[in-house]
Amino acid sequence: MSEVLSSPASAVRTAAPRVGFVSLGCPKALTDSELILTQLSAEGYQTAKSFEGADLVIVNTCGFIDDAVRESLDTIGEALAENGKVIVTGCLGARAGEGGGNLVRQMHPSVLAVTGPHATQEVMDAVHANLPKPHDPFIDLVPNAFGAAGVKLTPKHYAYLKISEGCNHRCTFCIIPSMRGDLVSRPVGDVLKEAKALFEGGVKELLVISQDTSAYGVDVKYRTGFWDGKPVKTRMLELVQTLGEIAEPYGAWVRLHYVYPYPSVDEVIPFMATGKVLPYLDIPFQHSHPDVLRRMKRPASGERNMERIQRWREACPELVIRSTFIAGFPGETEEEFQHLLDFVREAQIDRAGCFAYSAVDGAAANDIPGMLPLEEREARRARFMAVAEEVSAAKLRRRVGATMQVLVDSAPALGRRGGIGRSYADAPEIDGTVRILPPEKISKTLKVGEFTRVRIVSTDGHDLVGMPI
Repeated sequence: MSEVLSSPASAVRTAAPRVGFVSLGCPKALTDSELILTQLSAEGYQTAKSFEGADLVIVNTCGFIDDAVRESLDTIGEALAENGKVIVTGCLGARAGEGGGNLVRQMHPSVLAVTGPHATQEVMDAVHANLPKPHDPFIDLVPNAFGAAGVKLTPKHYAYLKISEGCNHRCTFCIIPSMRGDLVSRPVGDVLKEAKALFEGGVKELLVISQDTSAYGVDVKYRTGFWDGKPVKTRMLELVQTLGEIAEPYGAWVRLHYVYPYPSVDEVIPFMATGKVLPYLDIPFQHSHPDVLRRMKRPASGERNMERIQRWREACPELVIRSTFIAGFPGETEEEFQHLLDFVREAQIDRAGCFAYSAVDGAAANDIPGMLPLEEREARRARFMAVAEEVSAAKLRRRVGATMQVLVDSAPALGRRGGIGRSYADAPEIDGTVRILPPEKISKTLKVGEFTRVRIVSTDGHDLVGMPI
C-alpha cells in the first residue's frame, strides 16, 4: 500500500514549508505515518501533492519481504531524483546491509536521515534540522484531525487503532522483531481515548492492529489502567469489551487483526456472538503441520488449532476467519503440504492469502536444511490458492439470499448507479467487497461512510453482489 499524500490543511498559510510524504507497507506503518503527519500539521507544515512541489520528502518504508524492500528502495530513489532532499523512516531503515552497515545508506547515501519504525520524534528532529518549522502561535489547531487521535490517512469512515509495538516471538521466517523490537503495549487509557476520539469524529469501523494483538499487556503483566474514571486491565479481553461498549452508541464496528490463536481468544468469542465486536478474526496461522510450525518457531501449536476453530464456530456460527500461510517453507515435504491443504478445507478458512517462502536476509529459516527450488515454492503457492479460493467461493455462495449490513465505501451519484461496500466479513483492502446494485426505489440513496442493508443476489469472484433494501 502506498500513497503520496495531499494536505487537508487548506487553512494553513501558503508560505508554510511543504513536506512530501509516502507511506508504504502494512497498517502498522500507516499508523506511524499518521503520527508523523499529525505532528507536522500541528507544527504548521503543509504536505505537498508531488515530490517536485515539496521542500523535502519523507518516505515511510517497509522492509519485510524482498518485493517490499525493492518498492521502498525504488521509491526513495524516485524521491531523490525528483526532489533531492529525502528523510527515510520505517522498517527498512532498521535493516543492516553488507558488512553490518545501514542498508538504506548503502543504497542511497545522499538521504538526509534514516530512522527505524515508530520513530516520530527522530523524524521530526530530522525535519527541523533540514526544514525549520514555521513560527505561528495558532498552528497547533490542527485542521481535519480527529482530536486526540490526530490526522488519519484512511477514508473518514474507518481507521486503524494500533495497540502495541513490536513482538516477543522469534519466528524463523520473520525479521520484524529485529526492526520493531520486543512487545511494548500502549497504555490502555491512551488506546481507549484515541478510540473514543475516532468514533466522535465519525469513524464507523475501527480496525485494531498490532504485531500480536492476543499478547496485549503481557509486557506490563496486564497492569490496571484507567478509562473514564474506571479501572481497566491492559489485556485483550478487557480492551475488546471496552471498545465494544464505546462503539455501541455510535453504531460502529470493531474489527480485530493479527490475533494469535491462544486459548485466551476463547474469552473474546462470546462478545462476537452478541455483536459487541465483529465476528471476524484475522489469524496468521502460517501453516498447519506441527513439524513445519516447530521449524517456524510459531507460538501456537498446530495440533490444537482445528479443535479451537471448531469450538469457536460452535459458540459463534457467524464467525469469519481470514489468515495468511507460507507455502514451500524450508524442509516442507509433500505430505506436510497436503496436511496444509486438508487443514484449509476442514477449517473452512473464509479468506486466505499465501506467500511462497521468500529467503529474507537475516531470517533464521534460511539456514534450515531443505530449501525448495523457487519453481516448486511458487507451484505450491498456486496449488494452495486454488484450494483456498474453492473454499472461499463455496462459502460466499451460501450467502446468496441473505440480508446483510454493508458499510458503503463508494457511492457515485448518491448510489443511483450503485456502489461498493463491505460486510462484516470484509476488511478493507485485503478481503472482498459487496457490489451494490442500483436501487430499485428512486428514493433510495447511498452515502459513503454510512451503513445500508442489502439482499445478496449473487457472487462475483471474491465478491458478493447485493440489492439495496
